[in-house]
Amino acid sequence: MSKTTNKYSPEVRERAVRMVLDYQAQHDSRWSAILSVSSKIGCAAQTLNEWIKKAVVDRGGRAGLPTEVAEKLKALERENRELRQANEILRKASAYIAQAELDRPFKR
Repeated sequence: MSKTTNKYSPEVRERAVRMVLDYQAQHDSRWSAILSVSSKIGCAAQTLNEWIKKAVVDRGGRAGLPTEVAEKLKALERENRELRQANEILRKASAYIAQAELDRPFKR
């Protein structure tokens, strides 16, 4: 589980991405637009670049796993891991109880 905190609100992220995509024609390259916008909002250029890549994937502009699907997959993997752990605990408890029953003296 990630211990990082989101320093920037979703609104700030969306606005920064929109600014880069809208104004990249006014710059020599997308990277120069990213550098310009990232300095204005105070984030690392690589961070803004990652936000842009995710936004483009989410909009269907490039191949990849959309954020919504990735989050659902992560939740399902977590649930699967928890269920496997619960099953292992139950299996061990069942074996322990069965062994305790075998070790108990037989009464008629």
